[in-house]
Amino acid sequence: MAQLTFFGATGEVTGSRYLLETEDARILLECGLWQGGAQAERRNRASLKKLVRKIDAVVLSHGHLDHAGLLPKLVRDGYRGPVYCTRGTRELLAIMLRDAAHVMAKDIEWENRRRERADRKLLTPIYDMDDVDAALELCEPLRLGNAERIAPGIQLTLHDAGHILGSAIVDLIVEDGGRRRHLVFSGDLGNPDSVLMNEPARLEHADVVLLESTYGNRDHRPLDATLDELADILAQADRDGGNVLIPAFAVGRTQEVLYHLGMLRHAGRLPQQKVFLDSPMAIEVTQLYDRLSHLLDAEDLAILKSAGGPGLSQALPQLQLTENVEASMAINRIRGGAIIIAGAGMCSGGRIRHHLKYNLWRQQNHLVFVGFQAAGTLGRMLVDGAKKVKLFGEEIAVKAEVHTLGGFSAHAGQSQLLDWAAAFQNGPVFHLVHGEPEVRESLARALHARHGIDARLPEPGETVMM
Repeated sequence: MAQLTFFGATGEVTGSRYLLETEDARILLECGLWQGGAQAERRNRASLKKLVRKIDAVVLSHGHLDHAGLLPKLVRDGYRGPVYCTRGTRELLAIMLRDAAHVMAKDIEWENRRRERADRKLLTPIYDMDDVDAALELCEPLRLGNAERIAPGIQLTLHDAGHILGSAIVDLIVEDGGRRRHLVFSGDLGNPDSVLMNEPARLEHADVVLLESTYGNRDHRPLDATLDELADILAQADRDGGNVLIPAFAVGRTQEVLYHLGMLRHAGRLPQQKVFLDSPMAIEVTQLYDRLSHLLDAEDLAILKSAGGPGLSQALPQLQLTENVEASMAINRIRGGAIIIAGAGMCSGGRIRHHLKYNLWRQQNHLVFVGFQAAGTLGRMLVDGAKKVKLFGEEIAVKAEVHTLGGFSAHAGQSQLLDWAAAFQNGPVFHLVHGEPEVRESLARALHARHGIDARLPEPGETVMM
């Protein structure tokens, strides 16, 4: 009998990893990085060699690091099998994993200088560029909707999840011991109100469904209200003479924010004359979105073109791309009138931390969060109202006004998750993943109350029979 083991993203939102085992095959669904603090670092460093010996293939739903960021570590520890994903995911992984390896190397270099002065043991990176290149060589892109036999008794079909470029719902037919079972993993389901992405595909048949629950306890604000709030923040920052900082999720959210800033400019509602995209990865991803625009929503692309497109940069003439360190450092001399979009989205690394150091303590500035902030991250501390934070060994007062704009989320909200789940016929069992404990508990209650769905809450390391 086939069985499924939950190794990550159970009662938490990062570290996605699930192992499907039959008599003849073992498939790893996702290979995600844990994010948020020292404990996450320890988990990311744990050996995967035992897991490598078990698995025949890897399936990735999309390219976000919490779903695919440990793939090079898997390869470093010996994996040499196929990695199935969409073309968009393969292209994004080339950007994201190389960036992750680069950031990791820089962080390790800085940490080891400190350790050497203290006569402490030096660290090595979790993986390096060679491991990334080896992982990319293993990727085998599949077309959406095409069924593919990926192991004995296992057939895979990928469907559009509408979350980010290349994101997919994983659809597996599993034949084992004379039984035929149907497993669907939602991956991260997109928010139908988001721009550029198509709506998530609606599936009707499954025996077992793994459903993400990131926003399982609430709905997002209507997009129009969110855009009005953003416009108000920009206008207030202009009156205050301050800067606006937007921590950037390089994939998806940055491109959505650029789209809306272009629309606000077109409507005469963007007072700032300087917009900086200060993230080499976000710049590269934005260029990839333009290159693979045929995978995006046609109606949104037509609107973008009418506002000065066809690309995101053309619709926002004041956008400046700061790829090198010198240009990034120069931004910190600007005292007001700028929008600074910089990585990383949860403030866990990247150039945003430097901009926070120079801007957080000035009350005329505004900090705008446009994405989910996981527990343990600097972004979560700021959202939760921290009065002081430590950056580069220095204590920084938080006097800038902090805003959270939930309407920009690329994840489905509770009502959208319930609607997607209701399409399944014949009462499959649901296992809720990718959600903090109280959030997925709320979604489980709502699924049962609204649709009579048997929604379960797997624990880390738990194995269930299919």
